[in-house]
Amino acid sequence: MSLKHRLSTGPALVAPGVYDPLTALLVEQAGFEAAFLSGASIAYTQLGRPDIGLLGLEQVADVTARIRDRVGLKLIVDADTGFGNALNVQRTVRVLERAGANAIQLEDQTSPKRCGHLLGKTVEPAEVMVGKIKAAVDARLSSETLIVARTDAIAVEGFEAALARAELYREAGADVLFVEAPQSEAQMRQVAVQFSKRIPLLANMVEGGSTPIRTAEDLTALGFALVITPGALVRALVPHLEALLATLKATGSTAAFAGPMTDLRGVNARIGLDDIVRQGQRFSPTLEAAQ
Repeated sequence: MSLKHRLSTGPALVAPGVYDPLTALLVEQAGFEAAFLSGASIAYTQLGRPDIGLLGLEQVADVTARIRDRVGLKLIVDADTGFGNALNVQRTVRVLERAGANAIQLEDQTSPKRCGHLLGKTVEPAEVMVGKIKAAVDARLSSETLIVARTDAIAVEGFEAALARAELYREAGADVLFVEAPQSEAQMRQVAVQFSKRIPLLANMVEGGSTPIRTAEDLTALGFALVITPGALVRALVPHLEALLATLKATGSTAAFAGPMTDLRGVNARIGLDDIVRQGQRFSPTLEAAQ
């Protein structure tokens, strides 16, 4: 089933945020249909930096391609502002589509952008974003590659202005609308009332962010078709890593932390060591089985 068809049927599609092939594989093994390649999470994990526009297209495309090589999930890729003007957006769409993106998210912040739940954002003129959306739609090879249009205007120009921008982006040809950082359930409901019958809507669930956290069931009832949790895996990982490091620092060993850990065999089982060795034995019979 294509992503476009899936968003038009059934309950809201939940796409956990991933940042490398391992996290994407774990998401797939957990039974999810889709993943969201989060620019913020790439910045956190591969740069050790905040989400303030430090990533480039080549880095995002490289991670996209490596994830696509490992999993069959529907992959929604965060392309920030498109990495430039409308011509840059066309290249961005072509590159990410070739790399394996099923949907490409573009936002209307000025460059360098920053996390949608941080203060100090600025947005470009609506007509500039309209041009980028039209350029993106024109550049994609397949109509099944969806263009997600995000507006960050609530924090800059106000809620009504954000709704007006979203309408312009829908008219420009966006396949999915993403009104970032509504500040209450009432605002979320108003977004859904205005758009959900005409175009799929994306809800962004950020722990500690501006938007109330709601379940996928609640968001389906409100009228949202797609739910992303961009940084949840990183935020879950950090306290566990800190606890392990504290134990190692205090005791000189990881033994006391062995219970919550996955051992070597567990990791190898998840990443498919036996399967890949068996595949290798088809071509090289002398290859020994993994121990």
